[in-house]
Amino acid sequence: MSDHPLSYTPIPERALALSDELRLAFKGLLRSMQREGGEMASNVSLMQYMLLGLIHEQPGIGVAALARVQNVRGPTVSAQVKSLEEAGLVERSAPDPQDRRRSGLQVSSEGLRVIESLRARRRDALARRIARLSPAQMDALAAAMQPLLEIGQS
Repeated sequence: MSDHPLSYTPIPERALALSDELRLAFKGLLRSMQREGGEMASNVSLMQYMLLGLIHEQPGIGVAALARVQNVRGPTVSAQVKSLEEAGLVERSAPDPQDRRRSGLQVSSEGLRVIESLRARRRDALARRIARLSPAQMDALAAAMQPLLEIGQS
């Protein structure tokens, strides 16, 4: 038995059912956003795009921290970052004076253009789908936003 305190609390059937429905809805939504929003730049893989996003959100982050956040091996992230650097999408800062092996990463202006372009295509694809909803469905979606944000923060 787990030591986690929530493992002793039974989960209500309604929560289990909603969890299954929400997972399926998100899975379909993500697939449709990828399909309708277009693919990433031909030289940027999904992992590289995710790394670009993290570097953009946390300028100065290092390769080891990126690997921890993504739960991926350091050499894997290092190779991906090297490819991003070679493509001119990521730049390294000067080495840390405390640890010469570590340098922070930041998104270049071209990297920012790639991030913004993909986000705009995906946002527009999702907005087109939302626009097809009835006013009552849009109201229901708006009412669900706060609980969904809370679930995402938990």
